[in-house]
Amino acid sequence: MKRYLYPLLIVIAASSYGVVSTIIKLAMKSGFTVSEAVTSQFFIGFCIAVFIFLLTNKPRLSLDGVKILILAGVFTGLTNILYGRSLNYLPASLAVVLLFQFTWIGMLISCITKRKFPSRVELISLIILIAGTIPAAGLIDVDLSQIPLQGWLWGLAAALCYSLFLFANGKATASMTTSNRLVLVSFFAFMMSAVFQSPEIIWNGTLFNEGLWIYGLALGLFGIIIPVFLFSIAVPKVGLGMSSILSAIELPIAVMVSVLLLSETVSTLQIVGIVIIILGMSLPTLLDNNRLLAKISKPFAKNKSSIMGEYKKHVS
Repeated sequence: MKRYLYPLLIVIAASSYGVVSTIIKLAMKSGFTVSEAVTSQFFIGFCIAVFIFLLTNKPRLSLDGVKILILAGVFTGLTNILYGRSLNYLPASLAVVLLFQFTWIGMLISCITKRKFPSRVELISLIILIAGTIPAAGLIDVDLSQIPLQGWLWGLAAALCYSLFLFANGKATASMTTSNRLVLVSFFAFMMSAVFQSPEIIWNGTLFNEGLWIYGLALGLFGIIIPVFLFSIAVPKVGLGMSSILSAIELPIAVMVSVLLLSETVSTLQIVGIVIIILGMSLPTLLDNNRLLAKISKPFAKNKSSIMGEYKKHVS
């Protein structure tokens, strides 16, 4: 059962990220900007991380491995900032597809750092994932000729930063607790948003007096606390390549949540795309189970043949 625990944590973490885009859309419907929503996400996420840290640790912060956590925090902040920039030039569906490219970028980073090619199963899984992305995001028959170059670049840059966040967050620091890692990553992510987003919401009344904190609380939980906490635990165990594949669940969750909370329509093609994505991310696990079943059944097959042989000898 333990062998399924860490992949499951990756799926839960990625699923929580899939909720974020819908919450931001709800905040925008209430009159807030993307920049304000993202800043509230990182500020409240950091406050929750500090609260968790004080509850679960002695009030002493270990700085071992802090350099890699600075990178994890910076890349977390940059992912959200760049993704927000891409939305200024791209339709939301295309922005999601470009962010989704973290699947193969993460696999590429894993291959470079490990100096090892991905397995055949991982490559097939990636091809299936990419094939399902276009219909799942509703991009069939959409005219992309008028999309400016800046939009493509911002979207791909967000995907790169997300892949680097997974890579940095997956570097295990044995002497540092998970809550310690969480508070440092969320702090540096908040610093990034404070520099490039809308830090004035904290003192001008927008956050608490105008109700932005409600969206910030949801964004902080689903966009910072749950994914960073679970990725910190699971990515070092699962590996960057497989984590990138399993994180593909983010797109189907984003589509389903938008249907439930925003009453957006979903076409038959999108449903087909979602099924293809789920198949692609499940493929390595399904094949791994078949191999495990073959290993388990092999000794029984040998025993059965030897028993039958003894029986035939005895009969003859």
